[in-house]
Amino acid sequence: MSDERVLVERRGPILLIGLNRPDKRNAADLAMLHALARAYTLLHTDAALRVGVVHAVGEHFTGGLDLADVGPALLSGSAELLPPGTVDPWGVATEPVAKPVVAAVQGTCLTLGVELALAADVVVAAAGTRFAQLEVARGIMAFGGATLRLPRLGWGDAMRWLLTGDFFDAAEAHRLGLVQQVVPDGEQLDAALALAGRIAAQAPLAVQATLANARLALTDPASAAARLHPVVAMLAGTSDARRAMQGYLSGAPVEFEGR
Repeated sequence: MSDERVLVERRGPILLIGLNRPDKRNAADLAMLHALARAYTLLHTDAALRVGVVHAVGEHFTGGLDLADVGPALLSGSAELLPPGTVDPWGVATEPVAKPVVAAVQGTCLTLGVELALAADVVVAAAGTRFAQLEVARGIMAFGGATLRLPRLGWGDAMRWLLTGDFFDAAEAHRLGLVQQVVPDGEQLDAALALAGRIAAQAPLAVQATLANARLALTDPASAAARLHPVVAMLAGTSDARRAMQGYLSGAPVEFEGR
């Protein structure tokens, strides 16, 4: 299910989602936004897929929105940024994708690219990556989740970058907690795939339950706590949990099946 704007590749239980407009620094026009939503929906709904890896073709992750294409539609209020029935990659207009997402970023990572990283669960950045949330310099505000998620990493740090539109580097992104691993330029995708492989090797129902509970805890800690024991009881009754216990006792490796 590849698209001109977004490349989609299955590698076993891992879905690679590649921004593919390198001649425009992977700036997102409406066609790319729609293709990205379709790719995330595939990851969300296909039971054989356990984790997504979002990356970009070329030197840059993304220059942000292609305002020449999207701007007039935004101005008129007619922009359909998300096709009906699809999952919002930024997890703002819909519930977030149920599977973990690892992002690999490089070069320029602006605006919606920062927000795509904030919406991901683990982010690997090339050492030379430059980030910026530029919306205030364009007379608008971030609307892909930066105002929702960046303050969780620290209010003052969030306001430093959201209110100035200044650029910051991969070391600062790592200090903020936006990025979890910084690697030499050109190694970001391999590192992201290695992390995705580790996630995909775990029991998928347990991974998804862990992800869902951790997300809930950000907004409703009491509900997240109340769900812990019932969810663990449900997971304990799965075939994967029984096989994991047998493997633990025998020392044999376990290949989880997601049931």
